[in-house]
Amino acid sequence: MMIRRSLLSALLLSLCAPLWAAQKVDLDYHVRFLPESDQAEVSLTLGDGERVRSLAFNLGDKGYYSDFSGDGEWTQESPELGVWKPGKGVTKLTYRVQISHPHPSLENRFNARMTEDWALLRGDDLVPSALLRQQDKTELVARLQFELPKGWRGVETGWPRIGKDKFRIDNPQRKFDRPTGWIIAGKIGTRRAKLGETDVTIAAPVGEGMRRMDILTLLTFVWPEAQAVFPRDPAKLLIVGAGDPMWRGGLSAPNSYYMHTDRPLVSENGTSSLVHELVHVFSRIQARDRSDWITEGLAEYYAIELVRRAGGLSEERYQKVREQQVEWSKSVKSLRSANASGAVTARAVLLLQELDREIRQKTKGSTEPRSLDDVTRGLMRLDKASTKDFIEISENVMGGASEVLDSKLLK
Repeated sequence: MMIRRSLLSALLLSLCAPLWAAQKVDLDYHVRFLPESDQAEVSLTLGDGERVRSLAFNLGDKGYYSDFSGDGEWTQESPELGVWKPGKGVTKLTYRVQISHPHPSLENRFNARMTEDWALLRGDDLVPSALLRQQDKTELVARLQFELPKGWRGVETGWPRIGKDKFRIDNPQRKFDRPTGWIIAGKIGTRRAKLGETDVTIAAPVGEGMRRMDILTLLTFVWPEAQAVFPRDPAKLLIVGAGDPMWRGGLSAPNSYYMHTDRPLVSENGTSSLVHELVHVFSRIQARDRSDWITEGLAEYYAIELVRRAGGLSEERYQKVREQQVEWSKSVKSLRSANASGAVTARAVLLLQELDREIRQKTKGSTEPRSLDDVTRGLMRLDKASTKDFIEISENVMGGASEVLDSKLLK
């Protein structure tokens, strides 16, 4: 009798399962680069437009998007908002987007750029963010296909490759999957390696001076230390770079990051921009309530600490790095701000180093010794972290109040 009941239950579940399952709808992005006009032509094709009621795009205030056309209905009540109501069946929206973006505050510098030979940009700008309204139990299955100009050799993104110049876009945290992260295409050179469970690609335009093997070598050293701290293994990581007139810094996304080719792997002050951005990718810690010191402070703390743990920084050199940070940040009175400056970040690193020592001392000899690593892993579980969250997690880890965190710097 029990067996018959079990079989009946299993049969009923199998019959009901399709009723619960979401209906999958293909969403195909097609990107054609147009170097002669510094634009890309982008199309979105839905396999079943009736399942999607509307997409309301945030077009920004720069005027980068133009020439919208397609099936269904397109309305643009203001320059910053465009709404697409797809047609029935297979339906398409096409538009153009400017690729090169000047830096907002630096003359003759670019955050994204296209030449006759290559393009370097963020996919976030190819497809603007949008508010999606769709029928219940609808799941979009997104793919990204590139059409390259003659002579361009290839394209790389932070997403898994599923064919020639084609990628699968899948972000479980979003209903509207779009190709976020860095993209590079054209006459590019690449180096690839498997580090842990992650496929790592370093790519840059040919002739831009990207030290691909140097980057790969340093990553190989620090990767095991990063994995020990951050319980996350990205399926893929793309690191891109270019020289002037691109912005001379680094900028991360969840699956990729950019580094100017002139940035040293390890600076004279002992920190590493390469590892700093890697920490952002691994941790994905974001701040709220004037607490950017957490995000930037932890990235810089581990930019030093991971290299140190990997054997790349002696104790004597480590102490000299601390002395430089003390000197640089001596004028800092508070860490609280929406955007941490370099001096604030340096002071945050000193506080984090002091907190790590305090946690280790207070939990020494216990059945489970702790460190700042445990605080970091706790912060990774939050969507966004405030200074209050940081203090609560730290004191929970050490099992009591913290003298280090009872500081005017955090008020």
